[in-house]
Amino acid sequence: MVVAYGLANLLQSVAAARTTVHHTLDPALLLRLAGHRTYLVGLGCQLAGFVLALAARRDLPLFLVQASVAAGLGVTALLGVLVLRWHLPGAEVALLGLLFAGIAGLVVAARPAPSQPLGTAGLVALVVALVAIGGFGFFAVRLHGPPGSVALGALAGLAFSAAAVAARPLASTHSVQAFVTSPLLYLVVAHSLVGQLLLGLAMQRGSTTAAVAAMDAAGAVPAAVVGLLFLGDRVWPGREWLAATGFLVTLAAVIGLTRYAEPQHHHEVTGRPRGHAGRRVRVYSGRQWV
Repeated sequence: MVVAYGLANLLQSVAAARTTVHHTLDPALLLRLAGHRTYLVGLGCQLAGFVLALAARRDLPLFLVQASVAAGLGVTALLGVLVLRWHLPGAEVALLGLLFAGIAGLVVAARPAPSQPLGTAGLVALVVALVAIGGFGFFAVRLHGPPGSVALGALAGLAFSAAAVAARPLASTHSVQAFVTSPLLYLVVAHSLVGQLLLGLAMQRGSTTAAVAAMDAAGAVPAAVVGLLFLGDRVWPGREWLAATGFLVTLAAVIGLTRYAEPQHHHEVTGRPRGHAGRRVRVYSGRQWV
C-alpha cells in the first residue's frame, strides 16, 4: 500500500503539472487529467493502494493505516530522486529514516481487532463533513502558490480521512450484499472523489510535496482519533507510548519532507481576467518564482 500510494503521488503530480491550472472547484479537471496516460497509471496505483488499505482496515487500527498512507510521501521522494532527478540532501535521508522508524513503532504497538459498527449519528456526521469540505474547497481554490497547495491538500486529507473512517467498519462486513448495499460504501466513494479533485487542484499550485504532506497530516490525525474513540481501535497494553511516539515521529518526518523534493512547475492559467491576455504568469514553485 505504501509503495502504491507513493508511486501514485509521483505520477499524478506529473500529470497535474502538465494540465492547465484551474481556479474554480471544477470537476472537469478530473476528466482533463484523465486524458493523460501518466495520470491514469497513477490512478491505477492509487486504486491498488485503496484496495490494499481497505483490506488492512479490516483488522488494523486507523492510526497505523493512515500513518502508513502518509509514509507514501517517502516513496514519492525516493522515486522523484531516481526518476525526476530531485536533489536528495542528507537531512532528507535522516527524515526518511525517521519516517520508517515511526511506522515500525506503530506496527509493533498496533493491536489487530475488527471495527465496531458506525451508527446513524456517524453516518450523518460523514455527510455533514462531505458538504463542509466541499464548501471550504470552493473558497480555498482561489488561493495561489504554496498557500493554495497547503489549504487544498489539507482539505483533500480531511476528505480521505472521512473516507478512511467510513471504510473501517465497511471492511468488516461479512457478505457481498451487505458491502454493496451499505451507505458507507457510497460515502467512501463520495469522499474519495472530492479528495481526489482537491488533491489535483492542490498539486497544480506548484508544490507537490507541500500538497501531499498537508493532505497526509490532515488525513492521519482525525481518522486516528475517531478510530480510537468510536471504532474500537486498540493498542497493545504497555505500548501506548510507542504508538504515540511512532505516530508523532511519522507525521513530523512527513511534514519535514515538504522542504525538499519540490518539482518546478510552470502553468498557463485558465479563466484570466480580461485585459491580461497574453501576459505570462509567474508561479511560486516553493523556492522561487518561475
